[in-house]
Amino acid sequence: MKKLLTLLATAIFAVSAHAGDYPDVSVADLKKAIAEKKATVIDVNGTDSYKKEHIPGAIDYTAQKAELAKSLPADKGALVVAYCGGPTCAAYEAAAKAAKDLGYTNVKHLSVGISGWKAAGEKTDAAK
Repeated sequence: MKKLLTLLATAIFAVSAHAGDYPDVSVADLKKAIAEKKATVIDVNGTDSYKKEHIPGAIDYTAQKAELAKSLPADKGALVVAYCGGPTCAAYEAAAKAAKDLGYTNVKHLSVGISGWKAAGEKTDAAK
């Protein structure tokens, strides 16, 4: 039992420590940043999902990851937001880490994902 509690505590600490690497951004704040053209948004739901719906202006990470640097702004302090399906999805971390590894310092996470974006009544785009 003691080993189980230790393991559980270690896992919780690791997850919470890692989650702090990419602060959350709200739907309202992201919507405002997009409207002001102050955010680059990365969709990490896969190309098939991206083609069906994505946050307007988002980059398809699956299709762009090999050349992600070309899709991101020159300003390394610019806001970069990664998202996936919803609160239980951790796929966003791949794009967030990739942006951070490229030197971006203002990388955030839309933790509610595309499901939360839609639940808030926000519009999505489909690939053309």
